[in-house]
Order: sequence, then C-alpha cells, then structure tokens
Amino acid sequence: MSKEKKSALGEVGIYDAKPLGVPKVLLLGVQHMFAMFGATILVPMLTGLDVSTTLLFAGLGTLLFHLITRGKVPVFLGSSFAFLGGYGAIAPMVDEVPDKELLPYACFGVACAGLLYLVLSLLIKVFGAKRVMKFFPPIVTGPIIIAIGLTLSQSAIDNCSKDWLIAVVAIALVIICNIWGKGMIKIVPIIIGVIGSYALAAALGRVDFAKVAQADWIGLPIHWEATAFSIFAGGNASLIITSVITIMPIALATMVEHIGDISAISSTVGKNYIKEPGLHRTLLGDGLATIMAALFGAPANTTYGENTGVLSLTKVYDPLVIRIAAVFAIIFSFSPKVAAIIGCMPTATCGGVSLVLYGMISAVGVRNIVETRVDFAKTRNVLIAALILVLSIGIKYSAAGAVSFQLGDLTISLSGLAVGALTGIILNAILPGKDYSFDTEKPDATGVSFAVKGQEK
Repeated sequence: MSKEKKSALGEVGIYDAKPLGVPKVLLLGVQHMFAMFGATILVPMLTGLDVSTTLLFAGLGTLLFHLITRGKVPVFLGSSFAFLGGYGAIAPMVDEVPDKELLPYACFGVACAGLLYLVLSLLIKVFGAKRVMKFFPPIVTGPIIIAIGLTLSQSAIDNCSKDWLIAVVAIALVIICNIWGKGMIKIVPIIIGVIGSYALAAALGRVDFAKVAQADWIGLPIHWEATAFSIFAGGNASLIITSVITIMPIALATMVEHIGDISAISSTVGKNYIKEPGLHRTLLGDGLATIMAALFGAPANTTYGENTGVLSLTKVYDPLVIRIAAVFAIIFSFSPKVAAIIGCMPTATCGGVSLVLYGMISAVGVRNIVETRVDFAKTRNVLIAALILVLSIGIKYSAAGAVSFQLGDLTISLSGLAVGALTGIILNAILPGKDYSFDTEKPDATGVSFAVKGQEK
C-alpha cells in the first residue's frame, strides 16, 4: 500500500506513489506536465524564444532543482512571466516578429539575474533567512510585482485587437474553467483556453498550418545562434551591460515569489521545506536552473503554482511524480512538429490568455500587500509604493524615455522596472519606521511569513 499520513491541513496524503503502480504514476506525471504546459509555452510565444528549447530546459531545470534539493520538494520549474518586461525592453517584438539578434542579449541578462538567487542562497546559508529578508518586505516586492503586470498590459491589448472574437473566447474559457470547472478542468484553465480559441480560429480558417506540414517530427531543441554564448563573438559590449542592469533587478521580486511558493507547498504537503532541505537549497536550485536555461536560449525558470494546485487536488505529494513530468517535457522538446503547431497559434489567442495572466501577476502583488497587512496609514509606505509604481510604469524603455547614463564609452539604460525596484529597496533601507519582521518558525508548517511587528498573523 502507498505510504499515507495527514498533511498540515488534516488531510490524508500519499508521500510514496510507487505502490500505486507504474500506469497510475505515469498518468499523474502527465497530469503535472499538462498543468504547467499552457503557461510555460506562452512565454516563448510572447518573447520569440524557441518553444522546444523552453520545454527542454523546463524539464532539465526541474531535474536539476530536485538534485540540489535532495529530491525532497515536489516542485516543477516552468517559464517565468515576471521577466517578460525585461525581454520586451531589450528585444521587443516588432509587428509580431522577434528580434533574433537581440534576444541572446536579453537571455544573458536573465542568466545574470539568476546569479542573484545564488547570492541570496549564500547569504541565507551564512546569516539565516531572517537577516537577509528584512531588505525585501512586502512594501517593496508587492508594488514591483504589480508594476510587472501593468507594464505588460498594453501588449496584451494589442494582441487581442488582432481578433477580438478569438481573444474573448480564450478569456471566457479561462474564467469558466477556473470558476466552475471540476477536477482537472479547474487545474488547467489556461491550456483549455488556448486549445479552445485555437480550435475556433482553425475552424474559421484563420490559422495557416503550412509550417506544421514542413516541420520534422524529430529535431534538436538547442540552436547555437539563439544562445547567450553567441553574443561573446563580436557582440555589443554596451548592450550586454545594459541588458544585465535592466533585467537583474526583476529577480528581486521573483526571489520573494519563490519563497512564497515554497511556503505554500510546505503548507499543502505538511512539511517545512524552508528548514529541510532548506531555503538556501531551493533558491540555489531555482537560480541554477534559470542560469542554465537562459544561457541556452530558454526563458527564466520559476516554481509553478499550477503544480501546487495539482498536489492539493490529488493529495499525491511524491516528488517522483514531478520528475516524471519533467521527463515528459524533455521528450516533447525533441519534436519540431509540436513546436510548429504551437507556433501557428493565433496572436489573439496569446493576447486573450496573456491578458488574464498579466492581470494575475498584478493581482499577486496586491494579494501580497493585503495578506501581509502593509500599513498605508504610514507616509513612508505610501511614498515607497508610489515611487515604485510611478517609476516602473511611467518610464518607457526607449531613447526618449529610458534613464540613461555614461560609463566610459558605454551608454547604460535602465528600464522603468529597474529604476522602480532599486528606488524601493533604497528608500525602504534608509527611511525610518520599518514595521515588518520575517518569521521562519511558524508551527503550522507554512514555513515563513512577513508579519507586522506586535501583531499576530
């Protein structure tokens, strides 16, 4: 019989799935793959990165994460939406066509952002989580996350405007499945929205499948010219530095998101993963997976809430099931035919789904502020949030609008997100009246939280 025990919520969970039998375990792995699939493939479609490469490094990144965390944490790493603003700043899509020459620069910036995970991991290992996280309270990270979604909103509207019928169908399906869906339907609303609107567009003759017919069934998912390594052979030094400075600050928000995700998984499973295998290990795994993926031309990786939802639904907490999903993702990555089918997806389908996702990114920031009870009666908190939002959204990354300065012969330009994030961190550090403490000893196994000093959460 499978090994069962009660989670922190008092529910019976399966921690060893092997006794269920190979067919059921494989099916559970496929379910996790489909849970992440919809969102993961949208990132390369919105940035111009390769879908096959993305799937490959989502799988490899997940396996690397499990190796570093000693196979104890049931986490799947998929494409991060938080870095879309960085890709758009360095390598914007023009008339729906990606700039293949600039994308490697953006990938290098994302790889450098992954280095911040390693730095924070080391600091937490040496000093403990409480001392490090005081620099990243909700008053800083909440507005940054809100700004990420809002700065991307215009691109979603532009994509929807290509065909509002297809876009509205995608939006409606996502909402219906998420609110009224049962079982697996509720877990994968994104992929249902994509498939439904895609099928409608195909039925109406609005999809050109010529590239699908030409694509091979089997092919290599890595392309040298799309990797970050390609820019070091005669690349633009100024653009390399600019991409690093522009994209790296985004990791400040994603690292805190990571902590929240690990805490949520701890609560779901009933094990405190902040303590064992340790937050420093989970951050290290996430960071190394992001570095590896970005260097080879794939999006940044991040812990996926969709898969946490699957854990909660099935009550099967065995990390082995997640690793099986990773293997399936790797297998799919070696089929250009699958990539071509995905690449033919209507722009409006991407627009409709991304409209929901971008709004959800901002909503996560709002939830972060609400749940941690940020006190906006305090002027310091209002000023920090206000400046982060206004600078992040108001500064456009262009010759006329970006914040630029000279470093020798190099011109460095900072995106609005970079300026907003740096401003918020600095203001929070120097302004008096800090009112948040970082707790890693919660008895309910959620692992970690920010709490207002003097109050119980």
